[in-house]
Amino acid sequence: MPRNLAIIGASYLQLPLVLKAKELGLRTLCFAWEDGAVCKDYADNYYPVSVLEKENIAEICRHEQISGITTIATDIAVPTFAYVAQQLGLIGNSEHSAYISTNKYAMREALVAAGVSCPRFFRVRSIQDAQQALSDLHFPLIIKPCDRSGSMGVCKLNNQAELEQAVSEALACSFCKEAVLEEFIEDAREISIEGISFAGTHYVLAVTDKVTTGPPHYVELGHHQPSDLPQRLIDEAIRQVKLGVKALDIQYGASHPELMITPDGRVYITEIGARMGGDFIGFDLVQLSTGYDFLRGVIEVALNQFKPPQCPLNKCAGVWFYAPETKWVK
Repeated sequence: MPRNLAIIGASYLQLPLVLKAKELGLRTLCFAWEDGAVCKDYADNYYPVSVLEKENIAEICRHEQISGITTIATDIAVPTFAYVAQQLGLIGNSEHSAYISTNKYAMREALVAAGVSCPRFFRVRSIQDAQQALSDLHFPLIIKPCDRSGSMGVCKLNNQAELEQAVSEALACSFCKEAVLEEFIEDAREISIEGISFAGTHYVLAVTDKVTTGPPHYVELGHHQPSDLPQRLIDEAIRQVKLGVKALDIQYGASHPELMITPDGRVYITEIGARMGGDFIGFDLVQLSTGYDFLRGVIEVALNQFKPPQCPLNKCAGVWFYAPETKWVK
């Protein structure tokens, strides 16, 4: 009888995970809103249940006698993943870890307490909060919803005249109606560091250079591995990331830290996702550049069958997204 793997989410982001699980002979169960649930045509069982309905999902998973649970490339599914794993005694991070890994304000508090280098920040629940924070922060600033991923609601502010609209948009995007206002790191390069953890041991798989549209919203246009940063900066970035992963108590599974590197060599962590990076970073680029099957590794973690990663390749891999800024791509 095949083992059952529960997957939180059923959008195109989870489709590579579903296909990999089926390739490995697993029976797959997917949970998500029906709108955009492309995995329903591929999973063995699809449940049109919101990924936020953790108690309902836990009961279904208990009935289905799942062997493991996981998700990739989406922050919103992480708390439910942790809750179900804890309720059913399966491999997963704690609910506290899931919370501080998906709330940008709680995350920054945990990182700073652990000595991780982060930009100065304040929690914002209203325009009045943002105005009060200006006594301690200096423009340019950047605002982000506390509980959304990607570039949703993110905006760079150059002066006070831009504050009200940017704060309103960030708060409107946030489920918890909170945002983080932080100092903007000027002229910095953006990278991410793809990793996987098991029982508290963290393995770095790849360092990714990022290309964005720049201000005001910093929408990602491309990703390339490996990074061409000097090795001394990569070493410092990895050191900071390992501190950060520990601070967020990410014991198991994929992680996707994002960092800014200044021209004078200062390294700042801007956030750490307790999941695989999206935009083809995790499930395509890592395997193309390193030879490591990241998707398989994530599944093996969930099933308590993890083996330390082997990365036999050292190749270049990248992706560009079609946009007005990349119309030169043929």
